[in-house]
Amino acid sequence: MADDLISRTFRGLSSHIAAARGRDPATANVSSLEILLTWPGVQAILAYRLANRLRRSGVPLLPFAVSYLSRAVTGIEIHPDAKIGPGIFIDHGSGVVIGETTEIGENVTLYQGVTLGGTGFQSGKRHPTVGDNVTIGSGAKLLGPITVGHGAKIGANTVVVEDVPPCSTVVGNPGHPVRVDGRKIEGPDADWIHLPDPLQDAVKSLSARIKELEKQVAELSGEPRPEVEEHNPGPKKGRSSAGG
Repeated sequence: MADDLISRTFRGLSSHIAAARGRDPATANVSSLEILLTWPGVQAILAYRLANRLRRSGVPLLPFAVSYLSRAVTGIEIHPDAKIGPGIFIDHGSGVVIGETTEIGENVTLYQGVTLGGTGFQSGKRHPTVGDNVTIGSGAKLLGPITVGHGAKIGANTVVVEDVPPCSTVVGNPGHPVRVDGRKIEGPDADWIHLPDPLQDAVKSLSARIKELEKQVAELSGEPRPEVEEHNPGPKKGRSSAGG
């Protein structure tokens, strides 16, 4: 019995360290012990595992005490009743909130400032259900009993209040699925820098329409068309800053 518990504990520690190494380049030159002692995302998940087990065992008060202390140390708040699958990784993690009825699948990545929260004061299921292999960018807010499909990617600062289709990339407020260069975003992590900006696209479309109307008015009136300086910012460059 004791040997089995020790074995499962070591397997759990190894899986959390492996998740960090697989998704955080900063782990390249640090030891496993350093990850356990100094990575708040790993510490918060380990504390949650303990609090969740105590909660399911019917232990009073202690699960919430563990959760409270974990939040004070790591800046990450995870309710002991949340359901979180294996392979989760919280990068940096400050400001992450995971509510009571949240359900998270396997191999999910959360960046700092993510909220998996509820809306209103209704009882029952009121927090998101997140599928496997989902990536949620910095500052994203997922609110209510919505479902995020397997393999979806949520852009930084996106506000999601409706279900997200599997293998889609969602941006904006409110969030909606997008495609980049006519294709879905691929790979284990989203290329946050090159995600489209719907507001900027709308402004460009309106600007182009206004220029066309000015041209037509100038042709009809016989007046010279007003000179407008063209501005082409070009493609965005540089590395993603989503994960630090």
